[in-house]
Amino acid sequence: MNQPDSQKAPTRRAVLQGGLGAGALLATGVAAFAAPAGFDQWRDNFRARALAKGISDATWTRVMGRIEPDMTVFRQMQKQPEFHEQIWQYINRRVSDWRIINGREALKKHEALFARIEQDFGVERGTLLALWGVESAYGDPLVQQNHMRPIFPALAALAWNEPRRRAYWETELINALRIVDRGWGTPEEMRGSWAGAMGHTQWMPEVWLNVGMDYDKDGRVSPFGKPDDALGSSARFLLNRGKYHRGEHWGYEVRTSGGAASGSRTYAAWASAGVTRADDKPFPQPNASAQMWVPVAGGPSFLLGPNFYAVRSYNPSMNYALAICHLGDRILGAPPFIQPFPGSERALTLAEVQELQTRLTKAGFDTGGTDGRVGNDTMKAVRDYQTKMGLLPADGYGGLKVLARLRQGG
Repeated sequence: MNQPDSQKAPTRRAVLQGGLGAGALLATGVAAFAAPAGFDQWRDNFRARALAKGISDATWTRVMGRIEPDMTVFRQMQKQPEFHEQIWQYINRRVSDWRIINGREALKKHEALFARIEQDFGVERGTLLALWGVESAYGDPLVQQNHMRPIFPALAALAWNEPRRRAYWETELINALRIVDRGWGTPEEMRGSWAGAMGHTQWMPEVWLNVGMDYDKDGRVSPFGKPDDALGSSARFLLNRGKYHRGEHWGYEVRTSGGAASGSRTYAAWASAGVTRADDKPFPQPNASAQMWVPVAGGPSFLLGPNFYAVRSYNPSMNYALAICHLGDRILGAPPFIQPFPGSERALTLAEVQELQTRLTKAGFDTGGTDGRVGNDTMKAVRDYQTKMGLLPADGYGGLKVLARLRQGG
């Protein structure tokens, strides 16, 4: 979404998270989503400000000359999907068969790029593959086309008519125009979220401008097309902002002989205290430091090194960081966690997810596709099906229980 790599860039999610609350302040009915009068006048007035910020008249005319505001963004702000996932559900959905399989294909295709990034920045290829897979499905153009919207009509609507943070949205609209002015992207390819996040890493325009680097040395920073600039920029961010440690793994699933201790210790000290890797292998860097984390009592325990927290700097969520780190390991051939989370199900296979989506769609619950990728459309379809069938909790998680019920013809 909004990825940082400059010294003072905002944390990756901060900008959009701030925007999410704005919808609560919009006292709207359906009529409010129609384009109110006054947009043309606002656009004419805004033109002078954009040109004063250095936007060329040619770019302004090309992008904004006949633009219409995308008023559906206000509905998106108000109705962000709420799915209360348990941690095992959160991880299963992100560490999916589809992402593991396609992550391995992406690695084969871009082996030289990941080797170069590891040499330049020291960031493990698994981590970057996982970030790329979660943020944009490895840059899949079908995702851009089918699940993203043109960002200029969206940003124009927000800059014109969002009452709480209008100045912010105006700035991001100018940032997006600046990207076109620099030749980094065309208006047609600049598709993304309702808030303007776009490209391989789903960064906001401001972050592309301040964090993006021309890693492939073609004279521009490219949010789209080749992934070199996006992945190189992400690695530099993890190194600079996240303080990534070259040559260290993010951490390990472990077994403990007693209660979990707090504080940072070396792996050797943890081993002396009776903590071992869950796979019984030795800690490869006994003098590196780590902290204990037990997400859920009775579930897997982890020793987390600095690189776990480097990933967390990308998105300040422990669950997100664990999903990214685990997905990276799985892409590179590691098994699932050895100790299951309490009450968890195994993740569905790719074929099972596709079957789930097909059965839901045939039952009248549109999943937005049957490709094995679980997004908000599939989760909403699952929740609606659970609600109709009286399956509790109606949490939107499409797992083995929901698939079994669908197979029964319910």
